[in-house]
Amino acid sequence: MPPALARRLPGTEGAAPLPRLYRPEEIAEALGCSAWWVKDRARRGLIPHTRVGRAYRFTVTHLAEIVRLHEERPKRSVSSASASPGATRPPAARTRAAQPPGPTTAPTTRRLRARPPRRTQCETVA
Repeated sequence: MPPALARRLPGTEGAAPLPRLYRPEEIAEALGCSAWWVKDRARRGLIPHTRVGRAYRFTVTHLAEIVRLHEERPKRSVSSASASPGATRPPAARTRAAQPPGPTTAPTTRRLRARPPRRTQCETVA
């Protein structure tokens, strides 16, 4: 906050300065993506942001959170894969075995009916 403005506002003498707000273009440059992607994700509420009027603005903590949200971690480490005997089975087999069996009765299916045509092919105008 500029010192002249800080002196004019009451109660801001001992307060911490406001965080710097970055534009979507600056965040996109830091992330290596397009500004459109940043604005689209903010509009959908998928990344943290601040609205100033109709504009999207981001702080350093928002940027760190965006990086954390899109961070990918390894599925399993090499040491844990050799230690556990269940790790040799494919993931689908483990999840199917862990799930309780579903209902034994087959769902009743009804035969689909075609919709009547809107008009006939040989319709004559009378």
